[in-house]
Amino acid sequence: MSVLTVSNATKSFGKVKALDGASFDLAQGELLALLGPNGAGKTTLIRAITGRVRLDGGEVRLFDRVLSGGHTPHEVGVVPQDVALYPLLTARENLQAFGRLQGLSGRVLGQHVDWLLERIGLADRAADPIKQFSGGMRRRLNIACGLVHRPRVVLLDEPTVGVDPQSRDHIYDVLAELRSEGVSLLLTTHHLEEAEARCTRTVIIDHGKVIASGTLSELVDRTVGRHRLVTLRVDVPLDAGHSALTRDSGVEIDAADSRVVRARLKDVGVELPPLLDRLRQAGRSVEDLDVRGPSLQAVFIHLTGRELRE
Repeated sequence: MSVLTVSNATKSFGKVKALDGASFDLAQGELLALLGPNGAGKTTLIRAITGRVRLDGGEVRLFDRVLSGGHTPHEVGVVPQDVALYPLLTARENLQAFGRLQGLSGRVLGQHVDWLLERIGLADRAADPIKQFSGGMRRRLNIACGLVHRPRVVLLDEPTVGVDPQSRDHIYDVLAELRSEGVSLLLTTHHLEEAEARCTRTVIIDHGKVIASGTLSELVDRTVGRHRLVTLRVDVPLDAGHSALTRDSGVEIDAADSRVVRARLKDVGVELPPLLDRLRQAGRSVEDLDVRGPSLQAVFIHLTGRELRE
């Protein structure tokens, strides 16, 4: 069931068209990655969902009601990229302050705060001013402040930027718990490996349009295909005289390092053994071998290009 649906969203700022018919949906209990180059329209799209930008056309539906803009719906929690906390307050006081801004008070507020402090691993530091906290601790508290009113949909903008691996894993453990309770999560990130490993689906936006969406498997099938990139390093450099190695399409000797052979193989089990045989016949021993499947990064570059965006 879709809890959030964006349909044909358009928005211009003067002559700049930030959104040009963008459409996607977020399902209940889903962790959806929203990816795109700088200037692709991600920020405008998020601001439209949170009511901070009014669309020129199209609509945003939350639990099947059209959002009119002007305010963030109570069912939505927002976790900004920049840490937005009160540095002179304690962890508990920060959560209490954000909870009151969401209309919570009394016993309900206290229960929500205690629940979150335990969940993010800061119960033992609840009374400490956050100016004493590490970057990872502040990032976890920043996320908690967006969850204090227990929203049903959470928008997270680069939630793991600049944190250590342990904090990153802890953050995703918290997000997994939320998903198990039916909370829907929309994540924007430039860490494509994280999106590939953690998210159920991916939406790619560019020039204000959604240009692709689906699981990694679906995106790979529609773009780069299911070839495996095999990289072999041999003990002695190869030269142009070893044409037998490259007689198959997709096999090449690296121009910068002739000890490296690369091959794009559809079926590694069938096609790799003959390549290894030809290397042995050429008098070479394989020192290293790496097999990589198609990645989300390969799909992203294929769809959006390699040029830098400002």
